[in-house]
Amino acid sequence: MSLSVLSALTSLPMPREWTWQVVVRPRRRTLGIEIQEDGGLVFAVPPDADPRAVVEAVRSRLPRLADEVERRRRSGGEPVKELVGGASFAYLGRRHRLKLVPAAPGGRVRLNQGWLELPDTGSPQQGASLIAEWYTARGGRWAATRAAPLAERAGVTPRTVTVRDLGERWGVCEPDGSITLHWALMQLPPSLVDLVLVHELTHLRVSAHGAAFRHRMRMVLGDLEATERRFAEAEPLLWRGAV
Repeated sequence: MSLSVLSALTSLPMPREWTWQVVVRPRRRTLGIEIQEDGGLVFAVPPDADPRAVVEAVRSRLPRLADEVERRRRSGGEPVKELVGGASFAYLGRRHRLKLVPAAPGGRVRLNQGWLELPDTGSPQQGASLIAEWYTARGGRWAATRAAPLAERAGVTPRTVTVRDLGERWGVCEPDGSITLHWALMQLPPSLVDLVLVHELTHLRVSAHGAAFRHRMRMVLGDLEATERRFAEAEPLLWRGAV
C-alpha cells in the first residue's frame, strides 16, 4: 500500500528541494504528517490507506506545510508540530495521537483512552501552550516520584524536583538544592529522562564535570555511555512548542 501512496504523492506539486517518505503504521487509522528536524516530511499512513484520499489531504495542507518546512529551516532544525487531529505526541516514550475537542472555559489537555485531547481554540500558539502545560503538570508529578529512588542511590536529597520550560537547557541544579527539568524531556522514555535527573542529582555532590562527576553518575547509571548515545540521538527530535 505504501508504494501506491508513494506513487500517488509524486503527482503533487511539492517543491523539488523537499525530502519526504511514506511509512505504514499498523495502528494508525488516518494520515499523519510529521516534519523532521532537517525539514524532511514523513507521511504516516494506515495499511489500508486510500491513495486518492491521502493525496487530497496532503494537497489541502501544502500551503501550511510549506510554511512549516520553511520555519523549521529558519529555526535551525527545531521540531515543529502541526496541531491537527492524528498528530503524534510522545509521553514517556509512548506515542499518542492528538484529538481536537470543543473548547470550553478552563479547558485543559488530557490523556483519554490513548488520545491526547486538546481543546480546539483555533490558535496554534495557544494550543501549544496548553500542551506544554500538560507536559509540565503531569511530568512534574512523575519526575518528583521518579527522582526519589535515584536520589537515594546517589546519596543525595534534592530540595524539590520540578518541571518547567528551561529554554535551551534540559536540566538545572540550583544552589539551594532544587532540581528542575525541561518539560520537553517528558517525551522521552524514562531511562533517558533518568540521565538528566541523575546528572542534576550528581551536581548536589560534585559541581564540575570531571572524572569524579562521571564516576558518581556511573554508580547510579551503569550503562552511562550507552544511555548518553541514545539521548544524543533522541534530543534533536524533542518538540519544544514550535507550531
